[in-house]
Amino acid sequence: MSKAIIGVLALQGDFREHLDAIGKCGAEGKEVRLPADLDGIAGLIIPGGESTTIGKLMAMYGMDRAIHTHRDDGMAIWGTCAGAILLARGIIGSSQPRLGMMDIAVKRNEYGRQVDSFETKLDVKGIGNLKGVFIRAPVIHHAGKAVEVLASHRGHPVLVRQDRLLASTFHPELSGSMAVHRYFIAMARNVG
Repeated sequence: MSKAIIGVLALQGDFREHLDAIGKCGAEGKEVRLPADLDGIAGLIIPGGESTTIGKLMAMYGMDRAIHTHRDDGMAIWGTCAGAILLARGIIGSSQPRLGMMDIAVKRNEYGRQVDSFETKLDVKGIGNLKGVFIRAPVIHHAGKAVEVLASHRGHPVLVRQDRLLASTFHPELSGSMAVHRYFIAMARNVG
């Protein structure tokens, strides 16, 4: 099986941690900053960070349009925390720039401020138990019929999949487990 190339949007946020996790999974990671960087990748991770800033930078560099084009051509996309916000069609109380690809509605920072960050055990469908690291995390308030809920916490979805899109409101790259990264890499290899 050929080595999958997984891009990580490297405009702002915790992209280095995702690149490390990709390498530990035996796949090749690639920093993505410009539309041309998307060529040849099987999947793209949009990391945590500040979603408004990432959204504005994506628009400024034409990454938003390029990501849509590559998604239409079969590229898988995974958004973590801020990345999940950017994938959402609806952001409650915000008109910030977004990709709007996934049929979910989120509310930013609903678990609280930085000091309210926490870790908890999650039971993930098809993966098992893993640690969820929540840092100023969004809450998914709505998931459409085409969205599969893979894990929940406090009655809200925290890991969801819609076709070749994956969104997590927590940070798997900080958990010490590579399980969700392996899941995404397998998902990226099987699209197209």
